[in-house]
Amino acid sequence: MYIPQHFEPPSRDAMRQLMQNYPFATLITLDGEEFCADHIPFELRKEPGPYGTLVGHVARANPVWQKADGAKALVVFHGPDGYISPSWYALKQETGKVVPTWNFAVVQAYGNIRVIHEAQFIKAHIEKLTDRQESVFAKPWSVGDAPQEFTDMLAKHIVGIEIVISKLVGKWKLSQNRSAADKAGAIKGLREQGNHELANLMDLNFQSPAV
Repeated sequence: MYIPQHFEPPSRDAMRQLMQNYPFATLITLDGEEFCADHIPFELRKEPGPYGTLVGHVARANPVWQKADGAKALVVFHGPDGYISPSWYALKQETGKVVPTWNFAVVQAYGNIRVIHEAQFIKAHIEKLTDRQESVFAKPWSVGDAPQEFTDMLAKHIVGIEIVISKLVGKWKLSQNRSAADKAGAIKGLREQGNHELANLMDLNFQSPAV
């Protein structure tokens, strides 16, 4: 991934936070000469360091796991994104020398897949993934609310996957190369369009314009 210096992520913690906030990611593997892309939610665990481990699951009927054990994988996490209109820039009124762009934040995690069939591991993963997502509700649902024989039966139809992260890279393209006035205009325009997530991230990650 091409990452100009002014679009580098602010910190490793910022990348981890994006992965936790946007857990639905794209798992990319290579089957012979063909790329395979599966879209699944991941649970991020802190250990082992320095990057942690991704844990997910796929349907047993999904052929991706059958050849994946030990294989290299790339997992892409997509944060907020959006179109930036040149009409939002202060520079448009001054020179007119502006063009559209697209702002976004993404994280790429690399590692090798380990396929896991143990029912206890799969159940613990599903419980943690569910508990995190349900934590925002006033009355969170838990796996234990369903009959155990029912959840045990469903668990037999999924396969766990684990990826110890060997490399973590990110790109925060949030108008850091624009003037403060241009960036303020872009944030205002995004809010007016209802894209508060991207506007908030731009506001949070303000950096001086690149030289």
